[in-house]
Amino acid sequence: MKTNSIKRIGRSDFVNMGPIRLRQPLPTQQIDMIDPFILLHHYGPYDISPEKNPFDLGPHPHRGFEPVTFLVQGEQLHRDSLGNESVVKAGDVQWTTAGRGIIHAEGPTKEFVNRGGTIEGIQLWLNLPSEKKMMQPNYQHAKSEDFEVVNSSDGKINTKIIAGALAGKTGKIVTQTAVNAFMIEAKQGGVETINFQSSHQGMLYLLKGTVKINDQVTLSLNEDQLVYFHQDGDGFTLEAQSDSLLLFLSGEPLKEEVATYGPYVMNTQTELLEAMRDYQMGKMGFLPVN
Repeated sequence: MKTNSIKRIGRSDFVNMGPIRLRQPLPTQQIDMIDPFILLHHYGPYDISPEKNPFDLGPHPHRGFEPVTFLVQGEQLHRDSLGNESVVKAGDVQWTTAGRGIIHAEGPTKEFVNRGGTIEGIQLWLNLPSEKKMMQPNYQHAKSEDFEVVNSSDGKINTKIIAGALAGKTGKIVTQTAVNAFMIEAKQGGVETINFQSSHQGMLYLLKGTVKINDQVTLSLNEDQLVYFHQDGDGFTLEAQSDSLLLFLSGEPLKEEVATYGPYVMNTQTELLEAMRDYQMGKMGFLPVN
């Protein structure tokens, strides 16, 4: 196997989003986007209690992309204008295709807030190609126990296949474009090779622990946490220097113009104005405050 060379490594510094302080490895001043991935937020771990609950996002719209949540710890309630309501638990994934427009709300369940606990997760914005930006919206909730897992030969690294394919196993999520999404849990000393398509742009993000990539770059918390690969190989090697958790993402680049404003990702400024108008006119549906 020819390993993908490393195009860029990146930090995951904290930013403030209203009352929430979270890590934002993408975009940064150094890495604007990794087509087709627009944004990556690592939120938490937050200690949640009746007296402290910063992560309660009321109804808000999206159009033109797919907001995806990988929940690492805790319990969140999802509601949307399509009529979906589901409790997303640790290890679960919620994959929303906003398409022409959806309104959703998410936050810790009332029961979780009352008993207290820790919330942590990843929010990913995955772009949709121009011909699918106005498709019908959709919502998928996949539970942790339903994903297929690829185990390393040493038994120390487990790769959960959320979307795409690896080693003959496929993800449960139905995608609109060619993408892979793998959650990698590694025990100290574990070694594994992760393959992905040479046509994809790939990135690896560290949530916890310390790992060495391609025997040359070390990722650790509060240092470099993201690797962005060149499209010149068949995958990468991973060596866990401590118990670690990582998210790998890859996808076919869309190579289209991107225009963003708030919760909308379109191709032109005119389309952004249309999105704002359609939301104000109620064309994205309605969702009452819970």
